[in-house]
Amino acid sequence: MKRKYDDNTQLTAHFNAHEFKCKCGKPHDFELSDELVTKLERLYEKLNCSKIIVTSGFRCTAHDKSVGGSGTGQHTKGTAADICCYGQDGNPISSKIVCCTAQDLGFGGIANITSEYIYTHVDVRTGLRWLGDETVSNNTVTSDFYQYFAPSKDAKNGIDLSEHNGLVDWNKVKADFAIIRAGFGCDISQKDDRFEENYSGAKARNIPVGAYWYSYAMDENEARLEADVFLATIKGKQFEYPVFYDVEEEKQFELGKEKLSAIIRVFLERVEAAGYFVGLYGSASSLVTHTENDIKEKYTIWLAHWCENTNYSGAYGIWQHSCKGKVDGIIGDVDLDKCYVDYPATIKAKVLNGYGTTSTPAPLPDDSVYATVTVDGKKYSGKLNKA
Repeated sequence: MKRKYDDNTQLTAHFNAHEFKCKCGKPHDFELSDELVTKLERLYEKLNCSKIIVTSGFRCTAHDKSVGGSGTGQHTKGTAADICCYGQDGNPISSKIVCCTAQDLGFGGIANITSEYIYTHVDVRTGLRWLGDETVSNNTVTSDFYQYFAPSKDAKNGIDLSEHNGLVDWNKVKADFAIIRAGFGCDISQKDDRFEENYSGAKARNIPVGAYWYSYAMDENEARLEADVFLATIKGKQFEYPVFYDVEEEKQFELGKEKLSAIIRVFLERVEAAGYFVGLYGSASSLVTHTENDIKEKYTIWLAHWCENTNYSGAYGIWQHSCKGKVDGIIGDVDLDKCYVDYPATIKAKVLNGYGTTSTPAPLPDDSVYATVTVDGKKYSGKLNKA
């Protein structure tokens, strides 16, 4: 769409037309793709940016050539922008993360621009997709930025653990973060036996923590119960990392993609409504075959794929890459994780996970209304109606 040089139309919540005009200094009209602006707004939201600076939008032919372009590229068509994305901490977000996220959002052309990995090119070209790194060459360098950039040198190295790891000597543990099992199932009595001591131990060592709840839910009602007992278990605590729903039982997969996805949605929506940054834990195969796309697009993913280089092509913030790690202070094997997202900055900025309250938080359950009862030889767990 052609726009006048002095156009100051507010196009979306965070982008104005004047940001995209040619920087040659001459007062001429410029082209600007609506699709480009729409996708940039989605990128802003997905990365939880504090701002995105457009360093170069439309370029006239002369200006494009003066900065090393061909004079006929995407910038001259109004379909491209060079950008710098800033996080809630005020610092630039790594271009490695921006490239991966832009890939997920379907930009047609994406490239890191500088060796500092601060500036990124994005465009909405049609036809053959281009994923590049201009510090290497202007030619296509990869078909998947997650493979090209991971394992990132900027990744945080963490662990996840439960009561099965035994007594942990937190004074010896060295980790950038820890994700701790809070419990499992839909009974309040199924709280992880070492959740409290692991939470306190990590906090005492200033190790940022997240939590997860292991699921056995076979329908949406059981998922609601699991969400409620999870909320009851973590109430009053603060988590710098997301709280996750761990779905990996074979009997759940047998329900099929549609029914299992419905279970996952119920849990995540209920916990999210209570003021938490939530995510889903799953294997590479289960995320592909048993999880609907809307869940993977809306919620952060903790990928479980025990290998040197994962071939999972979807977006993920944390990668559990090994179950055979060795960490001082923990006897035996421990799961090892890499994190590529600055979750603490986002969570604290949005006052989630115990750092603030929502205006309409979901009611937390009273522990006393949960029980396990046996009727005619069958065991039932869940919430009882008060008399």
